[in-house]
Amino acid sequence: MAPGGPARSTRPGPQRRPRSEQAAAAVRRPLPTPAPQPVSRFPNPRLTGLGSGLFCGAVMLLLGYLDSLLFDSLALYSVLFLPVCALTALWVRDGDLLTAPVVVPIAFAVGLLPVAADGGGISGHLMGLVTGLATEAGWLYGGTLIAGLLVIARRVRLVARRAAARRRQG
Repeated sequence: MAPGGPARSTRPGPQRRPRSEQAAAAVRRPLPTPAPQPVSRFPNPRLTGLGSGLFCGAVMLLLGYLDSLLFDSLALYSVLFLPVCALTALWVRDGDLLTAPVVVPIAFAVGLLPVAADGGGISGHLMGLVTGLATEAGWLYGGTLIAGLLVIARRVRLVARRAAARRRQG
């Protein structure tokens, strides 16, 4: 034993840095980066049943007015109806899925009001609306079918997710 203190090892130990260097080293260490969140390219709103009806009706009415001002074509109006149906079915929230196939034909009829041929007076306008519904029935059924198929697919996926969550818990 050496005089004046305990025996020292000849093995080199960790060197101590002054506190200021330790603080600087801590500052220089990069912080862990959070996991990147998936980037959504499309908006993903969740509309209530009433909100989806208002959305679909307002968009179809706007498209009807634009079509009557610019093109006056029932065919163009009907083709534009299909993406509106798809968006309505995709954006309605899970609890209100069954409203989408109901509101899209109503919205088609609402938007058809400015596009329908006007024969003069209320009866002429009503006759133009009925004629427009009759001549564009294929597009109306197609849009309703698109909304229905998307709603069914979303509902099947929702039920499968709930069943998987129940299996994991119990």
